[in-house]
Amino acid sequence: MNDPEQVVLAFNDCINTQDIAGLSALMTNDHTFIDSSNEVHQGKAMMVAGWTEFFHRYPDYRNHFTRLETRGNLVLVTGYSTCAYDPLDGPAIWTAKVETGRIAEWRVYLDTAENRARLNLSG
Repeated sequence: MNDPEQVVLAFNDCINTQDIAGLSALMTNDHTFIDSSNEVHQGKAMMVAGWTEFFHRYPDYRNHFTRLETRGNLVLVTGYSTCAYDPLDGPAIWTAKVETGRIAEWRVYLDTAENRARLNLSG
């Protein structure tokens, strides 16, 4: 799978189905996750453990993408998440850096006018 958008969609499908093995297979070994408060989590092993704990704590969490835009190996996504835990429920922006068919960086942003301007997104 070399199309960056397809890699991102597959990764998100793994999030939405809580497929840890699938997420692991789609991460680079030096995978980086940056959450909406700019905390950086690095390394595939750390993120496999992180996603496992996240799914345990928030079993109803799902991402719903409304728009994808590819800029080279960077995919920008707008949409929203649903979750019974209020801080995780609502509009979001994601960026993903794709390298050789895997996610090297997955980043979550709050969907604000400032972040849309920083990422040069319309709307």
